[in-house]
Amino acid sequence: MDKSSGTVAERIECVAPAGRLPMSGLLALTMASFIATANETVPAGLLPQIAQGFHVTEAWAGQLVTSCALGSGIAAIPLTTATSKWQRRHVLLLVLVVFLVCNAITAASSHYVLTLVARFAVGLATGLAWSLLATYARSMVPVSMQGRALAVAMVGIPLALSVGVPLSAWLGTMIGWRSVFGIMSGMTLVLMGWVFWAVPDYPGQTADGRLPMRQVLATPGVRPVLFVVMAWILPHYILYTYIAPFLASVGLAGNVDSVLLIFGMSAMFGIWLVGSLVDRWLRLLVLTGLGAFALVSLTFGLGSTSLEVICVAVAIWGLSFSGAPTLLQTALADAAGNGADVAQSMLVTVFNLSFAGSGIIGGILLESAGAKSFPWVVLLILMIGFLTAWRANTYGFTSGPRR
Repeated sequence: MDKSSGTVAERIECVAPAGRLPMSGLLALTMASFIATANETVPAGLLPQIAQGFHVTEAWAGQLVTSCALGSGIAAIPLTTATSKWQRRHVLLLVLVVFLVCNAITAASSHYVLTLVARFAVGLATGLAWSLLATYARSMVPVSMQGRALAVAMVGIPLALSVGVPLSAWLGTMIGWRSVFGIMSGMTLVLMGWVFWAVPDYPGQTADGRLPMRQVLATPGVRPVLFVVMAWILPHYILYTYIAPFLASVGLAGNVDSVLLIFGMSAMFGIWLVGSLVDRWLRLLVLTGLGAFALVSLTFGLGSTSLEVICVAVAIWGLSFSGAPTLLQTALADAAGNGADVAQSMLVTVFNLSFAGSGIIGGILLESAGAKSFPWVVLLILMIGFLTAWRANTYGFTSGPRR
């Protein structure tokens, strides 16, 4: 874990005196995770407007999500390796520069192909960001506080889902979807100054400090965790990316904003809960999250058109998914040990290729079987993931407090 010439204790002493979380730096990482999540998910709340703006179908508009996720999945391992020796803050600032430029292009572009390329490029930077943020947060605190530090840094994910996506959907109808991406560019510019001011810098890794990828992948527990990443993220984003057409299929097309808000608000509570319990009950939280999402999918699949039932199910969905990034990153880092950095780049690759796959699979299902087919496909994948996590009780998702 130590990336500098000094000891871990010396680095922690600089940023977390008296056993307290270095909140200013961690909150800057929170904002980075917020913008990274917004890069990937904001188009999901704007599909109708984007489709109309480019004169394409909603399935094609959904490929802006796919393009970003595909870039993230492709970039994570090679870009993480290429920048592993760089100063950590330099890498973070490079990521933010790409965010700023690509979101500005998206805001200004009137050509679908150019916008698709810009979303792919911002995905490359997002993949590098996800490889960087988890280990950055964990490096700033002692081992006993790593779960909480990671939860703080990753709270940007549910915050983006709870505030960013529904707000962008509302703003898209009020001031146009292009303005949303312009706002994201402005936020990135502010964050760059915050990073300069509040985020400590660490040296990169030396060449002999990085374990070979094959050795990390062979570590007990790593492969089950990575499989569960796929089995949780793929079904989640099939539903989330195409939530607008799914709600339309049950007669609730006018409730997209409110449903997304309910999802996000419950996710906010869930990330706080997971942050409090992850260091003691990681296995239970993973199994409960997967099981609850499976029940939600079953409820959707049975065809309820009641707004009340849908809203309760969405609240449970948000609660169950909220801590998934923290849980999965923590489980993988624990399983990988000294290979945590390499393992995190693998997680980002699997996460974002699953995200990209969700856009493609969801688009195919939407065009062929219709949106009502989503819950059943989601349920099948989730059950496979649940069984994998259940069996990984010796390595990967172990019982009891984290060691």
